[in-house]
Amino acid sequence: MTAGLTLAAITLPEQIATAHLGGFAPQAGIFAFVAATLGFALFGGNRLLTAGADSTTVPIFAGTLAALAVTNASSLPAEAAALAILVGGMLIVSSLMKLGWVSGLLSVPIITGFLIGISGHILVSQLPELLGISAAGDTLPERLGYIIGHMSALNPYTLATGLGVLAIMLVSEKLSGRLPGALIAIVLATLAVSGFNLTVHGVSVMGAIPFGLPQLTLPDFSGWARLVPLALIITLIVMMQTAAVSQSVSSPAGSGPDIDRDFLGMGAGNLIAALVGAFPVNASPPRTAVVAQAGGTSQLAAIIASIFVLIVVFWGGGLFRLVPQAAFAGILLFVAQRICSVGTVIKVIRQTPLEGGLVILTAAAVIGLPIQTGVAVGIGLSLLHGVAMILQTRPVELSRLPGTTIWWPHKGNAPAPEDAGILVVAFQAPLLFANADVFRRGMIGKISTAKPLPRVVVLEASGIADIDYSAAQAFIDVIAYCRLHHISLALARLESIKAQDAFERFGIMRELGEGLFFHSVNEAVNTLKASPTLSTGDVNASGS
Repeated sequence: MTAGLTLAAITLPEQIATAHLGGFAPQAGIFAFVAATLGFALFGGNRLLTAGADSTTVPIFAGTLAALAVTNASSLPAEAAALAILVGGMLIVSSLMKLGWVSGLLSVPIITGFLIGISGHILVSQLPELLGISAAGDTLPERLGYIIGHMSALNPYTLATGLGVLAIMLVSEKLSGRLPGALIAIVLATLAVSGFNLTVHGVSVMGAIPFGLPQLTLPDFSGWARLVPLALIITLIVMMQTAAVSQSVSSPAGSGPDIDRDFLGMGAGNLIAALVGAFPVNASPPRTAVVAQAGGTSQLAAIIASIFVLIVVFWGGGLFRLVPQAAFAGILLFVAQRICSVGTVIKVIRQTPLEGGLVILTAAAVIGLPIQTGVAVGIGLSLLHGVAMILQTRPVELSRLPGTTIWWPHKGNAPAPEDAGILVVAFQAPLLFANADVFRRGMIGKISTAKPLPRVVVLEASGIADIDYSAAQAFIDVIAYCRLHHISLALARLESIKAQDAFERFGIMRELGEGLFFHSVNEAVNTLKASPTLSTGDVNASGS
């Protein structure tokens, strides 16, 4: 009960503010929270995770949905419902196909840049409310330029109200994460509006929340083709955030995270959100942390919070009549500064400048381009970076550390090989289409430049976790090259069961021949040194 009431106090103003961010009615944010809670409680795996309207995803789809609602002569809730159904369906399919691993496709630098860009959009979108001036412009640079050009219309009372809410939330967070800083700030801001009659000085207020049950919404799929790319982006972000929350906060029962089941719960939450006139929902890291800190042990805490916020909306909607709009701008500015991780940016740039560049590029793309395009660019950069890491892998020659059975890559001046007739090479990455040609050329290059030409090549394969069709053909090409030059190619330490099955399936083991598969490099070298395959004269001539 305590955890539920604490969660409700934090959730109520935050969900209304997030709905406001997307241009939705205040109650849409409340219904989004209730729908997400119900769906996840019924089908999700993690017992502490809470979900609802999320300020990370709302800026991504808000502009697109508003444009579709105008061009298709439909309503914003209908477009939002269609998007929520698409996202929910994709999440359920991801769960059934066990695609939990997809959530790891985005690297930390890309996520950091993405969040910086989103925080920039939140900041610029809320500046008009904070300053008490009008807003105009379609892109972020246009809106920022308009705001700068109309700073003379700034309302100091509105600015003081919004900054006061932001300051109270910052202080509350420093004191305790369990303090409902947003609720405290809104109550104080409302008292200030009433006590000092700030509406006379141009401070805009929210007005009462309309009473009533959620309206069942029929989705408008007339623009579904334009929604699919956006739904894919939202789905990937929801998968990423859900997995991160589930892994960071374990269930009290002590069982490990079941990411695929959590995707099912989030999918169900999105489908229910579509039915009640809300919009796509997502897992919430800060609210989940609040439940854990407040002693929550199950989804009952989120259900109690849902009941409480519904009671407030149904019978206490009039309490919001004098809540200043600038208060919600202050809440969203607090959210923006919280998701903008400056410390992580500095750390990434200092430790790996290349990935620091990815942070900057992703943030610039999200800020400078249409937001969903910028997110897509960030996802593309993440995948390209991963592929580039694989492409940079090259075959490396190994030598035995003196007095041991350990074979180790050598740098700089290479020691003389123990046997000129045996060349030991390692490839420390999965063999995929992306690096198949690198592997082929690298292996042939190592063999052809060895002096004298080896009679046996041992491939240390512990780093080869898997192999696909393209790489298998490249491997067979290397075997053919060795056969043409009367060289035997042996495998050592192919430890991955998955890779072993693939080597059999693609016929690589058959091409290698019998007796050329070993459990260690040392076993391979000792066995092959005694093999008649090696000429005694060749070995002696090397001075070994």
